[in-house]
Formats: sequence, structure tokens, C-alpha cells
Amino acid sequence: MANATTQTTQAIDPMHAEQPGHGNSVAAWSMVAVMLLGFAVGCVGFTIANMIVLSVGIVIILAGLILGWILKKAGFGVGGAKSKSSH
Repeated sequence: MANATTQTTQAIDPMHAEQPGHGNSVAAWSMVAVMLLGFAVGCVGFTIANMIVLSVGIVIILAGLILGWILKKAGFGVGGAKSKSSH
């Protein structure tokens, strides 16, 4: 029995060649913290069956999304100008 080795060449997609960013930035952590607070408030509102508290939680979650987007545009995202580390 002969050892037959075949070599195949595959082109690497440039999108998969670079390391993925893990969101370790001021924008990402701020967004997650605010959204987590909103989720907690929403859970309390759902548990006590209070639509006002539940709605406030949903608004806080949406505010967290907007905060993350604003901070990313301001340069605090991964690889941003004001970011401490660039991945």
C-alpha cells in the first residue's frame, strides 16, 4: 500500500482570515450594562403585572441600543479612534 497524499489548495475568504472582534470596548460594555438594567426593570414590571414599569424597561433597552450606536460613531467602538485597544 502506498501512501498517497493529495494536496488541495483552497482560497481563504478574506472575511474569515482576520480575527473576529469580541466587542471589548467602551461602547459595547456601556450598551450591555444599560440593556441589562432595562431587562431587569422589564422583568420586575412583568412579574408584578405593571405595564408602566414593563414599558420603562423596554424604553431603557432601546436607549441602550441607541447609546451603543452613538458611542460607536463617536469612536469608542472596537478599533475606534478613542478606543484603548485596536483588535
